[in-house]
Amino acid sequence: MINFITRHFTSLWALITSPFRAMWRVIVRIFPPREFTVMDTPRGNVYTFKQSSFWRFTKFCGKLGLIIWATWSTYVFVYHRPLLQKRTMQLEQARARHARQMTDLQVYLAKYNELTRNLNVTDDKILNAKRLTEAEKENLMNARLKTWGELDFLRTRVGEIFTDDEYTAEYTKLSELSAEYELTRAENEELKKRNAAIVESMQAVVAADTEIVDTVSRLAADKTEELRKDLKKINGTIASLGLSERALIDGANRYSNPMVGAAFSPPEIDKNLDPKYQKLADDLELWSGLARLRIILPTGAPVKQMRITSNYGMRNDPFNGKRKQHRGIDFAGKIGTELMAVAPGRVVSAGERVGYGTTVEIDHGLGFTTLYAHLSQIMVSRGDWVRPGTVVGLGGSSGRSTGPHLHYEIRYKGAQFDPSTFVKE
Repeated sequence: MINFITRHFTSLWALITSPFRAMWRVIVRIFPPREFTVMDTPRGNVYTFKQSSFWRFTKFCGKLGLIIWATWSTYVFVYHRPLLQKRTMQLEQARARHARQMTDLQVYLAKYNELTRNLNVTDDKILNAKRLTEAEKENLMNARLKTWGELDFLRTRVGEIFTDDEYTAEYTKLSELSAEYELTRAENEELKKRNAAIVESMQAVVAADTEIVDTVSRLAADKTEELRKDLKKINGTIASLGLSERALIDGANRYSNPMVGAAFSPPEIDKNLDPKYQKLADDLELWSGLARLRIILPTGAPVKQMRITSNYGMRNDPFNGKRKQHRGIDFAGKIGTELMAVAPGRVVSAGERVGYGTTVEIDHGLGFTTLYAHLSQIMVSRGDWVRPGTVVGLGGSSGRSTGPHLHYEIRYKGAQFDPSTFVKE
């Protein structure tokens, strides 16, 4: 042995460390030293760094350890986490079951005390009562037997708590149902109070609604009657044009322009509601239509001081004396008299016309237009919107005229008609 050591190794220490030196030679062969050259371009310096075999081996071991740790952590997270969650869930179920059992024991204890007390009372009545009939004695004995039966049942159920893993206590169910019942009853009482308050509020709302409907209905009826009185003077003329009040009202509600406003849409009422609401909607539609008609229809005089010199109809022509149809109304006036629009509308014509001279024509909607003839000057342009009272021109004697005056016409869909009822409000 000594000869072997002295022949192959210089000393005993060399023999002991030879395996480690062999391993190191393998490490150096796998991780040989390396040199890195780094150039500092701005300064022109060159730096050389050396990594030893030990440093490279240590860095490799660190990376390998990190990889092993990450792999193990991932394995534990993926495989053991569900097991841990399952164990945790089982523990919570066990705790819940234990809590239910303790609750059951409390319920059973309370029930046991109650039955024991009832049993003692029954025994006392049996022992101390001297004047009991046979029926009363029999009832007491039956009550005593029933109490004993319930006590036996309690003993059985308490035993099942500790011996049966699938135990489900009936008294616990009853207690839970009792708690649910109490909660429901409390909620029901609260709902009854709220319902009573809602009923009172609804009664107040119904009363207010009835009052509002009645008030609006009366107001609509009063206003409708007033508007009908204003339009009553022209009803005959409207009828002669083949129009009806209903047709005009429907047209007025559908008509819209910048002067009158948007069209009126009557409210749609559910047929299942009280008929009073439908009547109110009809009254409002009628009121709106009449009010809009009052604005749209060209009623009123186009001059401040109205003096009619020639009415609509047959007359002697001032130029040749022959009978001829006069298609408008002539108003006396001086040259320069202001002539005004009688209703809102849009100027559709402003210029010269044969026979009429300088004219202005205004479209008021629903087929009605007004014509101002023999003017000395036009104050508006074609396409202008005018309001009631807007000066559209000045009186004159242009065209086929014998002197200063205003020839005024109202037309329905282009045809002239007697405008006297429209002018004389």
